[in-house]
Amino acid sequence: MELYELYRLINLQMEMIQELKVVGGQLNINQFDLYLEKLMDRNTAAQAYRDLKVLLAEDKDNIKMLYCQLECARRILDKYQAKHISNAVYIDTMQCFTRFIEECKRKNGRMFFDRGWWTYRQVSMCIFRIGELEYEFNKYEGENVIVIHIPSDVNLTKEAVDHSLEQAGIFFQTYYKDYEYKEYTCDSWLLSPVLRSLLPEKSNILSFQKRFDIIKENKEDREYIEWLFQVPADTDYEALPVETGLQRNVRELLLNGGAVGCAYGVMKGYS
Repeated sequence: MELYELYRLINLQMEMIQELKVVGGQLNINQFDLYLEKLMDRNTAAQAYRDLKVLLAEDKDNIKMLYCQLECARRILDKYQAKHISNAVYIDTMQCFTRFIEECKRKNGRMFFDRGWWTYRQVSMCIFRIGELEYEFNKYEGENVIVIHIPSDVNLTKEAVDHSLEQAGIFFQTYYKDYEYKEYTCDSWLLSPVLRSLLPEKSNILSFQKRFDIIKENKEDREYIEWLFQVPADTDYEALPVETGLQRNVRELLLNGGAVGCAYGVMKGYS
């Protein structure tokens, strides 16, 4: 598969494709092969990302990093196919790039790549999107776990989440049967107990939250501001956009000195 076919498959924004075309003409991608190989291995991907970032140095809007990671995404298709993982899972997983760039535009008013510190997980086959949710190989207290991540375009209805969990169970049993994991976990602002007083009882968010036993809270975490309002975390509270009931309630909470934070939970019935 050529890079432009990948861009088409993940519906990458034309503005970014044009910038990537320029960078692609400047980079000799073969000189980065050692780093790209390590970036595609979940055991070495984190260090490879840090090394590559230093090597790329002058990288306006991180377009060179985006080009390198998308090249990894292109190459990793061979490994998906060798394991007989469906093209649907591959495409859904790699569409994280398009989604993150769109989120960046909403938050900052223009497109650039601000999520390279995260997306090496997708190109190293550490994270997979299966239905509505993403699933990551990880550890908790020394034990193998699967961490659940909640994409910004998620459908959190009970039926959609049930289907994703069911398909994930089949996925890991089929393709990673040697990976013995103890439980599903989740670390998110959507698990914050504070939301219980800000949302209606039948909220899909609360329905999702109830699937977990909350192990710990971090009331100081502020990432929820970026996720909920799609603005920089340091935005003045008075200037926060209010288009939904939850945004209105959280904004009022913040103006009154409160906070949402985040929480870490273990899924009930999956240990």
